Amino acid sequence: MSDSTSATNPSWQPAAISWRVRIALFIMLIFAIVVISVTNRLLTDRFTESTRSRAELRIALYGGNLLAELRQNAIVPQLLGRDPTLIAALETADYSLSTQRLISFVEEIGAASLMLLDMDGRTVAATDRNRLGAAHRAEPYFVDAIRSNATIFSTILQETGGYRFFYSRRIQNGGTTVGVIAVEVDLKKFERAWAGISDAVIVTNSTGEIILATEPRWRGNTELEALANQTPQSAIERAIQATADWTALPPDAYLQGEAVMRLETRVNFRGWRMISYTTYASVRERVNGVLALEVMGFAILLALTFYFLSRRTAGRAAIFQRESAELRALNAALQREIAERKRMQETLAVAEQTLEQSSKLAALGEMSAAVSHELNQPLAAMKTYLAGARLLLRRNRPEEALSSFQRIDDLIERMGAITRQLKSYARKGQEVFSPVNMADALASSLSMMEPQLRQRQVQIARILPEEPVYTLGDRMRIEQVLVNLLRNALDATKSERHPKVEIILSAGETATLTVRDNGPGIEDLDALFEPFYTTKQPGDGVGLGLAISSGIVSDLGGRLMARNGQNGGAVFEMQLPIYDGTKLTKAAE
Repeated sequence: MSDSTSATNPSWQPAAISWRVRIALFIMLIFAIVVISVTNRLLTDRFTESTRSRAELRIALYGGNLLAELRQNAIVPQLLGRDPTLIAALETADYSLSTQRLISFVEEIGAASLMLLDMDGRTVAATDRNRLGAAHRAEPYFVDAIRSNATIFSTILQETGGYRFFYSRRIQNGGTTVGVIAVEVDLKKFERAWAGISDAVIVTNSTGEIILATEPRWRGNTELEALANQTPQSAIERAIQATADWTALPPDAYLQGEAVMRLETRVNFRGWRMISYTTYASVRERVNGVLALEVMGFAILLALTFYFLSRRTAGRAAIFQRESAELRALNAALQREIAERKRMQETLAVAEQTLEQSSKLAALGEMSAAVSHELNQPLAAMKTYLAGARLLLRRNRPEEALSSFQRIDDLIERMGAITRQLKSYARKGQEVFSPVNMADALASSLSMMEPQLRQRQVQIARILPEEPVYTLGDRMRIEQVLVNLLRNALDATKSERHPKVEIILSAGETATLTVRDNGPGIEDLDALFEPFYTTKQPGDGVGLGLAISSGIVSDLGGRLMARNGQNGGAVFEMQLPIYDGTKLTKAAE
């Protein structure tokens, strides 16, 4: 009996060991699948967020560079328009040295080209000699510059499908217009720079038309039209890719059949917007790299398991030791690489925080000046209402005093709205515009100015159309501009015995509101909209009103212009895109 039992034990023990090993291997496999799935989900979310953050930083830098280039070239026509050599050449029709003088300027300025046009629109001097003698009489940068006393920006669509961008300004000598200086802005260099990156970048104007793009055939189309030209992958192809790729993510859009994340930012210039499309390739590479390390780790664990099971044979044990040593060395190298990548990511995060803090400080400086200026008018009105209320209370007229307190409460609410708006100026995000009745905005502005009008006894003449005039914008900001224009008109008529202000609202291609006074007029039209330029006495103003107003109107897609009236006085004209309920008509450029 005992012999039979001892004979069966050796055959049972290997079977038991094999069964336990199989259970252990099965548990290890389940554990590996769970760990890899959880790691994939966590790292995909993390790396996607970091990729989106870097893409947001890039598009912010691109937008800042584009805006800096536009602002840098905006001052050039004003400077060249005062050049005595160019003025003398236009007066004497002697252009022998004009071209060479423009060439000496263009490299220092960094513009694409410079052109000097006479009153017939003919090119009399240019940095590109092939343009000499060419006629530009019908071009917007000539026609609008002749009509306006400000620097004009024009976008010209070429027959080849690209765009050219010009700043132009008329040249005057002793109050007489003698020609036009045109500066072509080289924005194509940004397209050439963007061509070297993996992201796709487009810039659209206020109407949604693409004017700059890394893909040339997109120019002139809307974003939807451009994306529609790309053939997306079929559902079967996307399903196969999602099965093969552990890090497949829900895309924002499809570009050339590939899923991409879409980022958009606003360029603070004439309603322009910049959009970028970033692929998920870097996310896939980084996540798959980490997953490969995990797979390798489980492979090492499995190898070690087989090593301990096979250590009965000395030769096989030695082989397993060498393999384990090599795998440990490889694992250490991969760990060092992971540590290095983590360090670089932390460095990048610190740089992003530093840049964000610098931007906040810059915006805070601008905001403080704007707050001081925009709150001055409501505070002055509150002081007047308080004095009136005190006098009414002394005369035992409490009901009329309560009306003054209600107006003070309205002014406090308005001040709160102004501060909220100024805080939102430094906050990144999209602006939501709504239809604004210009007559209602004008009435609200006149109500706010009522104490000054009553004190000065200014005659206000209003000419309004029978039908309401609507524009698409921000009513609070439009009222800010109207209050600034009315306040300047009141200040300009202080020395007049019978002060008079005329307000005209009209509707045509644009919604136009004109403010005319009978004051002494404007001495320096060129510097009128520059920050901190003022003709007032110290303490009466800091010269920010018209600069802020011009920026607000430009952000709304319009234009603020000034001139001297034929019968004296100053005339300010605000043009905004008219809104008819179905489409937005852009103000004439």
